[in-house]
Amino acid sequence: MWELRSIIMSPLVLASGSAARAALLHQARVPFEVDVPGVDEVAVKQAMLAEEAPPRDIADALAELKARRIAGRRPAQLVLGADQVLVCDRRLHDKPAGPLEARAQLVALRGRTHSLLSAAVVCEGGVPVWRHVGQARLTMRPFTDAFLDAYLAEHGPTLLDTVGAYRLEDGGAQLFSRVEGDYFSVLGLPLLELLGFLRTRGVCVE
Repeated sequence: MWELRSIIMSPLVLASGSAARAALLHQARVPFEVDVPGVDEVAVKQAMLAEEAPPRDIADALAELKARRIAGRRPAQLVLGADQVLVCDRRLHDKPAGPLEARAQLVALRGRTHSLLSAAVVCEGGVPVWRHVGQARLTMRPFTDAFLDAYLAEHGPTLLDTVGAYRLEDGGAQLFSRVEGDYFSVLGLPLLELLGFLRTRGVCVE
C-alpha cells in the first residue's frame, strides 16, 4: 500500500546528502527521493557569524537555502532542506575535518553541556511553506582519555559526518550523562513535527 501511494503522490525531495536524515525518513516510511544541493555552508556561516546572527537563525537559513536550491528545478514537488548546528559556550562547532579535529572537539565538549539545533524547511514552488527548528541539550560526562581513544578507534571516519563528532544512535550514548529535548533533532531532523506537516499534505497517511 505504501509503495502504491509513493507512486501516485508527489514525492518529497530530500535536499541533503545526509545518510542519517535519509535513514530517519526511510524508517518512518516516508516516500522520498534525494537531490543534493551545492551549497557553500562555510561561507554562509561565516557571513552570518560576522553579522552576529543567532545560531537558530543560521541553522534555519542554511536549511532554507538548501531547499530553495533544489526547489527551483522541482517546482511541483515538496523539497525538504535541513541543517544542524552545535553550540557550546556560545561557540559554534562544525563537522571535524579529520580524526585529530574530532578528538579535539570531543575534548572541548567533555564535561560540558551543549545545544543541538536542527532546522528543517520545506519549499514548494520555490517558496517556503513550512519550517521548524528542533532543539536538544546534551551533557557529556567527564570520560577518560583512554575511553575517548577507544571510542575514536572503534567509530573512526563515521564521526566526521556529524557536527558533534559523535553518533548518539551508534555507541555515542556512552559519552553522555544527560540528554534533554527532541531525540530526533539530535539525529539531525525534527522528525515528528515534519511528519505532522507531511500528513496535512497527503505525503503520509493520516
